[in-house]
Amino acid sequence: MFLVDSHCHLDSLDYQNVHKDVADVIARAHEAGVTHFLCPGVDLESFPNMYEMVKDFNEVWCACAIHPENINEGNRDWKDDDLRKFLALDRVIAVGETGLDYVCTPETRDLQIPSFVRQIHLAVETDKPLIIHTRGSALECMDIMKAEGARDCGGVMHCFCEGKDEARKALDLGFYISFSGIVTFKNGENVREACRYVPADMMLVETDSPYLAPVPKRGKPNEPAFVAHTARAVAEIKNIPYETLCEITSRNFSSCFKVSLS
Repeated sequence: MFLVDSHCHLDSLDYQNVHKDVADVIARAHEAGVTHFLCPGVDLESFPNMYEMVKDFNEVWCACAIHPENINEGNRDWKDDDLRKFLALDRVIAVGETGLDYVCTPETRDLQIPSFVRQIHLAVETDKPLIIHTRGSALECMDIMKAEGARDCGGVMHCFCEGKDEARKALDLGFYISFSGIVTFKNGENVREACRYVPADMMLVETDSPYLAPVPKRGKPNEPAFVAHTARAVAEIKNIPYETLCEITSRNFSSCFKVSLS
C-alpha cells in the first residue's frame, strides 16, 4: 500500500531538536506507512540547497517556484531561464509552490500577480503541473489560472482552506485538491464541507510540514509521518476505508504529477 505526502518542506524541519536528518524523517514516515514525498521550493535562492538535501532519496520528488510571500522589489525581475534550469533537473516534477497570498503579504499584490502569470506560462511551456498556494486570494487566483491557460498543465490546489464553491471552481479547471491537517481542525468545517464535495478521484493529502500538524498532533511541529492522521480523517469524512483512501490518493498523485510509484 502506498501513501503520499504530496507537500512537505523537508528542508524546513527542525534538525537541531526534533530530527537527526532527512533520512530520519523518511524512516519515521515509513514506520507510519507513508511511502512517497513531494518537497516544493519557495524561491530560486534556497532551491539548490533543498535539492541537494533530498535528491538521492528515490521516494522524494521536488518542485521549484517562487512563493508569493517571497516576491519583493529585490527579486521581482527573476529570470525565466533560472527557473527553467531547475525545472530540467532530475526528479523535479512540478512548478511550485506559486500563487497569490493577500493575507501575509498584501502589500506586494502588484508584484505577485505578474510573477504568478510568468510561472503559469513556464509550467505550460515545460508541461509540468502547478502547485498552487492561495490565502485570501482563491477566486482571483483561479480567475488568473483560467485566463492564462493553467488547465493545459494542470496541477493541485495545495493545503486547501476554502469551501465548496471554491472547490467547484478548482475542479472546473481540472485541478486536484489537496487536504492538509486543517481538515481535522475544530474551525475547519468549511474545509470538511469541501472534502465531502470533492470526488475522491480528485483528492490528494499532505502535511505542509513543518506547519499545520493535524489532530491529534495539533500544536507540535508537523512532519510527513503525520499525513496518516489526515488521510484517516479524510477517509472518515468520505466514508471509505482508510486503505482505499490511501490507494486512491496515491493513484491521483501519480496521475497529477505523471510519475510512477514503486
